[in-house]
Amino acid sequence: MKVGTDISVLAQPGRPDAAVLAEHLALADLAEPLGFDSLFGLEHHFTGYSMSPSPLQLLSYYAAKTSRITLGTCVIVLPWHDPIRVAEQIAYLDLLCGGRCMFGFGRGAATKEYEGFRVPMEEARPRFAESAQLITKALRDEVFEWDGEFYKIPKMSIRPRPMSHPERRFYASSVSPESAEIMAKLGFGMMVIMQNEWNKAAADIQKYRDIAISVGHTPTPPVILTNVSCAESRDEAQERALQYLGAKWDSIDNHYNFSDGHLANVKGYESYGATAKTYAKMKDPVARKKMTDFYVSIQIVGTPDDCLQQVGELQRLTGTDHIVCDFSYGGMPHHEGELNMRLFAKDVMPVLQRDAAFKGAATAQARQQAGNADVFAPA
Repeated sequence: MKVGTDISVLAQPGRPDAAVLAEHLALADLAEPLGFDSLFGLEHHFTGYSMSPSPLQLLSYYAAKTSRITLGTCVIVLPWHDPIRVAEQIAYLDLLCGGRCMFGFGRGAATKEYEGFRVPMEEARPRFAESAQLITKALRDEVFEWDGEFYKIPKMSIRPRPMSHPERRFYASSVSPESAEIMAKLGFGMMVIMQNEWNKAAADIQKYRDIAISVGHTPTPPVILTNVSCAESRDEAQERALQYLGAKWDSIDNHYNFSDGHLANVKGYESYGATAKTYAKMKDPVARKKMTDFYVSIQIVGTPDDCLQQVGELQRLTGTDHIVCDFSYGGMPHHEGELNMRLFAKDVMPVLQRDAAFKGAATAQARQQAGNADVFAPA
């Protein structure tokens, strides 16, 4: 199994953004020396939720600082970008890092970000689908043109050409039924943020696999994004997770404003309206504790042995062969994040990477559709 980490920078009141960013970059600097297989950058704008406005720029920085590790995005939000510029930047990064890159794409769910980029949120889904197809074509075909709903592209070529085939290493997050067939036909893999019961994630993955197979494509194993709290004692790991994953609830709603229910009336986001009920409950201490306990229960939390058992179960259910771990979240102090990351790298990661038990398994059939479908905790 491949094991990666990400850079998710939450602003901290009373501290300069530069200081907070420097600490997270210091953790990212440890990824290759500690033996991680991949390093991922997020994309968010305009709030302190996750200060990473340009994942490809960030990964270009790490292309020069590293020699082995895979560099990835989780995710580039396609409706906010000119797809030709995205294709050019992907091709350039492919050259700068020697082909050791992979790319996740998404459509985003924050009204503030759509407003900031002056893009109608109602157009998110079709813009995402068209951009994904156009970027794939621009990288695959030396000369291409395009006549779509949103983009009219005359005959042209992306130069310099990429050295590998990055379009064969594309993943889509939160694939809607409407766009799943398009993504499957393009050969995109699936990138899953652990935001609900693992059985529910397994069911979603199996649905995507079925679509991919139906259009003649053999799907790659999904990439799973998860939070990790690894400590010498189970109590210490739980205490850290409860404190800082609990704090993450506030940062999520401050950014997405799920609790006001506004997304129920936005075309393409109607299903998100159910999250209002969940986030509105966060004002009640009893409900908040219950939901925080639930959120902790679907992440990787415990001693190194606990973490191995949990990742093993996650792999059995989903068929993943690549997990991406967030070790510092919710305003966690830098030293806590580093201890978390180092212990996982020392006692958990080598087993995941080398033990035959984690070599990979076929995606399990979804065993059930689990409850708590209104829970949503994005990366």
